[in-house]
Amino acid sequence: MLSKIYQRLILDHPWLALLGALLVTGFFAAHIPEFKLDASADSLVLENDQALRYYRQEVSRYSSNDYLILTYTPGRPLFSDGPLKTLAEIDHDLKALPGVDSVFSILNAPLLFSPPIPISDLKGHIRTLLDAGTNREAAHKEFLSNPLYSKQLLSPDSKTTAILINLPINRKLRALLKQRTTLRQKKFDDTISDQERIELRRVEKDYRRAATLQTQRQDKTVSEIRGVIAKYQGRAQMYLGGVPMIIDDMISYVRNDIIVFGVGVLVFLVLTMSIIFRRLRWVIIPIICCLTAAMTMIGALGLLDWRVTVISSNFISLMLIFTMSLTIHLIVQYRELCAARPEATQKELLATTVRHKFLPCLYATLTTIAAFASLLVSSIRPVMDFGLMMTLGLMVSFIFSFIIFPASVMLLPRETIAKAVDTTPPLTMHFAAFTEKHGRLIITVAVILTILSAMGIKRLVVENRFIDYFRKSTEIYKGMKLIDQKLGGTTPLDLIIDFRKAPSAVKTETTPNSSEDMLLNDFGAPAPAAETAAAKYAAWFTSYKLGRIAKINNYLETLPQIGKVQSIDTLIKIATRLNGGISLDNYELSILFQKLPARIKNLLVKPYVSVPSNEARITMRIVESNKNMSMSNLLKKIHHFLISEMKFKPDQIHFTNMLVLYNNMLQSLFRSQILTIGAVFICILIMFIILFRSLSLAIIALLPNMLPAAMVLGLMGWINLPLDLMTITIASITIGIAVDDTIHYILRFKAEFIKDNDYIATMERCHGSIGKAMYYTSLTIVIGFSILVFSNFIPTIYFGLFTGFAMIAALLAALTLLPQIILMWKPFKVKELKK
Repeated sequence: MLSKIYQRLILDHPWLALLGALLVTGFFAAHIPEFKLDASADSLVLENDQALRYYRQEVSRYSSNDYLILTYTPGRPLFSDGPLKTLAEIDHDLKALPGVDSVFSILNAPLLFSPPIPISDLKGHIRTLLDAGTNREAAHKEFLSNPLYSKQLLSPDSKTTAILINLPINRKLRALLKQRTTLRQKKFDDTISDQERIELRRVEKDYRRAATLQTQRQDKTVSEIRGVIAKYQGRAQMYLGGVPMIIDDMISYVRNDIIVFGVGVLVFLVLTMSIIFRRLRWVIIPIICCLTAAMTMIGALGLLDWRVTVISSNFISLMLIFTMSLTIHLIVQYRELCAARPEATQKELLATTVRHKFLPCLYATLTTIAAFASLLVSSIRPVMDFGLMMTLGLMVSFIFSFIIFPASVMLLPRETIAKAVDTTPPLTMHFAAFTEKHGRLIITVAVILTILSAMGIKRLVVENRFIDYFRKSTEIYKGMKLIDQKLGGTTPLDLIIDFRKAPSAVKTETTPNSSEDMLLNDFGAPAPAAETAAAKYAAWFTSYKLGRIAKINNYLETLPQIGKVQSIDTLIKIATRLNGGISLDNYELSILFQKLPARIKNLLVKPYVSVPSNEARITMRIVESNKNMSMSNLLKKIHHFLISEMKFKPDQIHFTNMLVLYNNMLQSLFRSQILTIGAVFICILIMFIILFRSLSLAIIALLPNMLPAAMVLGLMGWINLPLDLMTITIASITIGIAVDDTIHYILRFKAEFIKDNDYIATMERCHGSIGKAMYYTSLTIVIGFSILVFSNFIPTIYFGLFTGFAMIAALLAALTLLPQIILMWKPFKVKELKK
């Protein structure tokens, strides 16, 4: 019934079928300009992560700005007239940019020791480098020795300085984010009302719109800053760094890769199809199938405002490759029928082709969808979106392939192929001969590879060194390395110490009746309710708290993986030097705080202390270029020190900032993928049972597909290549694509075995027929992914290399291990086949 309906709609009216497909494509293609990449930090974190909610509270509490770092390395001594004049011009141009909130550099940094300023004079004007009469040599020494500026504004060799570019806080976006987070939490806890659900949809829409505008503004600002850099590049060497720039460049590389590699994959596929089939029709028709499917999907994403992230950016390449794979199977089947049935009409040939290939291709699509569906359990929105995009994209590819291919071929003359001509690639028949002669060797090698892969998988780690994401020849890598090695590191990490609960086995140094929960006045007594806000803040600074912060600060500075460390201890060290090297007591600390001008408080106090929350914040910048850098190991090491040495309780310690959030996302994805791969195989096994109507055939089909996925993960473990945001999804993609060959081969084997009930002869015929299509499709997949090696984004390169490797392994397994298991198991019974 369905077959007749299909023939009437497609084969009897091919022009109408093509017109309908093109109209659908045209409708969605009109929305392609609305297609967007998500460049926000939200796309790189775990949405339901408790650490994410804490980070957002922390950002609100300490009013942290996003910032960029611009390095400046003149060819002449930095503190001479020419370089300082150029630096002043750069400073002026940066401040004039509408997307820049403020600029901090050696030019406007307060000079506290050139000469030393009495604490009592801090409220007055503080000298800067540009003030008349400033001693440059003394200022130079201060920038090297002042704990506020050393390894931040000036490199130890005095050749490079940093300009800190603060970006404005988008308070509207933060308000929407806070509102969205609150409503999403209620939804997650299942306590949200119907009215709040409506409100959540509105807030999410407003937030996406505001986030898009914010991204565009930051992109424009980064571009304008780079324009300033280009203006002065001849006078000095300059590089731009900072998290906003890293994320912007990551997205820029991915956006460029989507365009370049989408076109590149198409070109490679055209060349491949030309070489394989040597007929213009078998180049044009598959390309039309690929383009219509891809354009429809891209337009649908634009229409739905469904944004592509770094993780899902390769969905277009995957769609093109999968669509081409489907059309190759159709082409090979059609050509086989042309050679075997010279008397058949075009309509008969196409009807038979579709009838033979519909079920295998349908199940190949469904099993591939099942593999990508494993991404839905990650609870990571960008990863879940990738799984959903591929699910929808694979459906679109299947539908368009089975409409456009037969309708297009129906309008062309019937192809004439001589039956006696053998165009089978010798390689596939060699695999058949090898399997027949060396079956035991194949099984032995498979067992050894499985064991080695399992050992390698145990060695897998997840790491997130952003500097490793870019080629060493790129400007972003050079800039990050310079900042890493000379200016205190690139990627920020924050440590929050909660003093609301006294550390175990530790007593305070204040009066016997006091506790860390109390605010103390200048003399150590409980602060009266009517005390001014300034005095309350001043009362927070006790020698006990500050001593513990200093100990942590000093410990962190000893770790080679950490560059610049800043905390309230930075202020205390400066105050001690201003006080002639004598430490300040509680009373003097209170007086110091009340005398500090707002400019100094904003620079040295507010970013590091939250008195209402009784917290202290220590900021670090990570030296990612350090060869021993491992985020997980570093966090464990610091945590152990705080627990064992400092006697803090675990709930008093909080690591935060984007590095932690991104690491949590990768760790969560890694755990979910490893745990769900087994569930994916069970799902595919059930589908195999339905398709083959045999448990033994289902198991036979499943076994060869487990090896390629294990091999690619095991190889990464053995070569100590950490999983990253893109390679971590390779296992799912490998499973999804590899099962296609197995389905086609077993169904063909089952059909061929009826002819003579001879396993060896059947294997040879299958290698000469369906083996040819498997060879072609695998070749196009490997070639398609190989073009990714030209990316500047290292995760994309690894993604292409390892997916190509997995496809080669899958082809070898399908042409050797799969037939050998069939020969050993002998699942086809003569009596059953005769029924």
